[in-house]
Amino acid sequence: MQMAAGLAAAGALGSAVPAGRGDVRQHEAPVATPASTLAPDHSADSDTDPPPEKVQRYRTIWLSDIHLGTPGCQADYLLDFLKHHESDTLYLVGDIVDGWQLRKGWYWPQAHNDVVQKVLRRARKGTRVVFIPGNHDEMARQFHGLNFGDIEVAEDAVHVTATGKRLWVVHGDLFDGVMQHARWLAYVGDSLYTFILAMNRHFNRIRVRLGFPYWSLSQYLKHQVKNAVNFINSFERVMTDEARRRGCDGVVCGHIHKAEIREIDGQLYCNDGDWVESLSALVETMEGELQIVYWTHLLDAPRTSRRARRAAAAAA
Repeated sequence: MQMAAGLAAAGALGSAVPAGRGDVRQHEAPVATPASTLAPDHSADSDTDPPPEKVQRYRTIWLSDIHLGTPGCQADYLLDFLKHHESDTLYLVGDIVDGWQLRKGWYWPQAHNDVVQKVLRRARKGTRVVFIPGNHDEMARQFHGLNFGDIEVAEDAVHVTATGKRLWVVHGDLFDGVMQHARWLAYVGDSLYTFILAMNRHFNRIRVRLGFPYWSLSQYLKHQVKNAVNFINSFERVMTDEARRRGCDGVVCGHIHKAEIREIDGQLYCNDGDWVESLSALVETMEGELQIVYWTHLLDAPRTSRRARRAAAAAA
């Protein structure tokens, strides 16, 4: 069975512990691929893959919170990222398909299908692809331990870096107190979040027309709210405490849509971000260095696709 069927089926069906004391040290998270190495005409609307010398290869890539099936998903940016980045292992760390939104109404444009096909093609060509479901595609959890074609489905995983660090990989929703004890509040929050993302899309359409790159209004608002900041800090500490309990050196997760690499009481906390706000991924270089890549820092917003331009011309 192919990943496309598995993820689509999962989508269609589909307060953290208070922070303690401890030393928290911020790690630098440099952009992994300098903009100068990419030709300026590379964007998500190109019909062919870039030449090999324009593709950055990593040992591992982590992606989460793509939210395929929603208007907020930045699928064009993700496709462009996947064209320019390859890896030996690809972790899909939850909320890949948004079952919550698909239950309310079907939304599946061609770009979302292209993302699924891109991942399937990568798996067929030898990339190890591990899918770890989150709360928005939680129905896929019933398939943990199985393979859909070339895609492994797991509740969580332990990744060993090139330097020997053991990293616990998990979406993170099972350690979110709101998700576990006030699920109704999570649904209310999701509806409000969807509204903010709609505003964000209109805001960025104006920015693109004015020649400015993508910028997340929703991310900015979230980081200005004190309660949201406190929740994020508590979530990070809960995740590192659990990683320590499991005998790991750190954790890689998603869920809260905030890309981060930091050390908390000797444990490494990594969050790969999302593809509705920050447009980010966590990567491991061949030498074992962990970095966050923000794709909007490397390319301008994708131009209108050739398909859309032809449709607009036909309608004129």
